[in-house]
Amino acid sequence: MPRPAAASASGDQQPYAVLLGCIDSRVPLEAIFDQTFGSICVIRTGGHVLDRAVLGSIEYVVDVLGVPLVMVLGHERCGAVAATVDTLRTGRRPPGALAHLIDRIAPAVTEVGLDDPQVQPLAVRRHVRRTVTTLRADPLLAPAVASGRIAVTGALYTLTTGEVSLLPATP
Repeated sequence: MPRPAAASASGDQQPYAVLLGCIDSRVPLEAIFDQTFGSICVIRTGGHVLDRAVLGSIEYVVDVLGVPLVMVLGHERCGAVAATVDTLRTGRRPPGALAHLIDRIAPAVTEVGLDDPQVQPLAVRRHVRRTVTTLRADPLLAPAVASGRIAVTGALYTLTTGEVSLLPATP
């Protein structure tokens, strides 16, 4: 198999966006957006959960590299959201650090409601919006958002079609 061009061939690092997405192997962010070395910064966590390390990474990319776009990308059939729905329904809390992911996603599931037949897809959207709201309110990012220097937006990737659609700012 041929090797891709070396990252060093891309020149200086001047990404135009940072994307926070899920670790799901069906959602390879560089491939989805047809990007190559140096064009985007990618952060992936289970269920695109935002924690201090992720937030610090986003702050760095915005402050030091001057990236003007922060995108939170959720996707349909997210396993982390499904696990959260299952945990809330059964009351069986998973062991280890997986519980941290569940704790961070649970507010979105609770806001949608476990009785809603569309709880999982709606909770994915809600979790994206909650993450976007958190990022916009971050003390280091909020001034850049307010001045229009950066945009923070949410989107949803559809596994079946490969399409990305921007989510409106409000539910």
